[in-house]
Amino acid sequence: MTNIFKLLLPTLFPSWRFFDVIAPSPRIQYALLNAAGEITEEWQEFRPRPAHLPFKQMLQRMVWNPDWNESLFLTSCAERLLEKPTTHSEDEILNRIMADLRKTTAHNHLNTATQLQFRLQLIQRNGQTIEQEIVFYSRIQPIHKDEKRWS
Repeated sequence: MTNIFKLLLPTLFPSWRFFDVIAPSPRIQYALLNAAGEITEEWQEFRPRPAHLPFKQMLQRMVWNPDWNESLFLTSCAERLLEKPTTHSEDEILNRIMADLRKTTAHNHLNTATQLQFRLQLIQRNGQTIEQEIVFYSRIQPIHKDEKRWS
């Protein structure tokens, strides 16, 4: 019986010692391009965090929040890209951005875009200033007509 309590205790009272280093978390930004060689300054944050959450919604998210779990997975993929770039992590992020873009029609130029690219931005506080650094650009991914379900 004491073995069961020894196994349950870490789940009830977790330890926060699993963080090796507290480092800036990468933010994923994406751009929709109209041509293969286009350079854009119109980067949009992918799944921006809300500025404010009502208390009821915070409680609800403590029980059920699959979108946040997927966002945590994408953050892990972004961190892996910074440590050791792999096409798997890059593909995962591109596929999730593409899937989200298929769900929404909030963007005006979705119908004309032919290319998708994302970049990773590190944001960290240094004293009173906030420093932003672009640390990774993905390959430019063509948006195929059969994948473009929002048009």
